[in-house]
Amino acid sequence: MSEAVARRLTGLAAVVAALALIVQVPLYFLYSGPPPDANVLSRLLVGIVALASLVVFVTAFRELVERVAPESRWVGSIAFAAGLVYATVTLVSMGLEAGAVIAVDHPIDPTIDVSGTYILYGSISRLMLALFLTALGHAVTRTRLLPRWTGRSAYVLAGINLAFVPSLFFGNDPAFFYAANGWGTTALMGAVLSYWLLALGVCTYRSAARLAPAAGTPALRH
Repeated sequence: MSEAVARRLTGLAAVVAALALIVQVPLYFLYSGPPPDANVLSRLLVGIVALASLVVFVTAFRELVERVAPESRWVGSIAFAAGLVYATVTLVSMGLEAGAVIAVDHPIDPTIDVSGTYILYGSISRLMLALFLTALGHAVTRTRLLPRWTGRSAYVLAGINLAFVPSLFFGNDPAFFYAANGWGTTALMGAVLSYWLLALGVCTYRSAARLAPAAGTPALRH
């Protein structure tokens, strides 16, 4: 895989994941009480697509780091592993939610009724995402494979995620911003991640176009 292909694949995967997350998050706020099964299952399906795209993104990012700076492959591997764990944990949470909704014959709110997802969506996901973002920020800063703002913003977002790790001590009321399953801990962090991923994906995809003139320059010399 060439560097240009790795950049395009990384950027495209990030954009697809971001767009799916942008669609998913508002679906959590359509109903004040227990949502109908169709709403829950739809938002989970969109989330599965987002996480599958995220797996492609972290894999392609590791390849991109190795292409640009082989000596920094270790930090690319940390970003890959942390991103993969984050995706896996979130997929398990979605599976628990979907199973609970399918099994009962009346509407439930899985964000409250499925207690096994509280810290999977909350503290565990926040810590894994913080590790992923820190590694990504370090890789970008160290290798300069993307503009400086991408690395700095990754560090900032990692710090925000770390701030939500202790949320497991603050109950299970989704209406409470800082609860284990609160809207700040889960939905807000998902929204912030989605728009950051979108910006990163567009930037990464467009960066591939700048490689072509550089590669063609020697051919113009006589």
